[in-house]
Amino acid sequence: MKITRMDEAECYEPDEGWKRTSLCGEERLSVEHFLKPPSHSSPVHSHPHDQVLVVLRGALAVQGGDGVEETLGEGDSAFFPAGEAHRVRNPLETPSAGLDIFAPGRPFSFWTDRRQG
Repeated sequence: MKITRMDEAECYEPDEGWKRTSLCGEERLSVEHFLKPPSHSSPVHSHPHDQVLVVLRGALAVQGGDGVEETLGEGDSAFFPAGEAHRVRNPLETPSAGLDIFAPGRPFSFWTDRRQG
């Protein structure tokens, strides 16, 4: 068993107020908690990992490869297969929170290496 404490986990803030925390960084599976600030949107992107996004608080609008945007509420989830272009947007005027689960695991250096750029 491996325990990760939220207040001791590795964190990164890709944009102001968009905080990501690595809760599990294993080769076969990774889990990242995130806080998304009001009205923030990630760029359209893809990656070689399957992804499940779970809304923990607030709401998130997700757009997949078909270009259709769906708004998810607390407890809802979305699956993005590896390679599918997608984006995630907070449609609210308050922060939203969620979990991103990746398989195989995505190293947290995906974010932290950006510090050096």
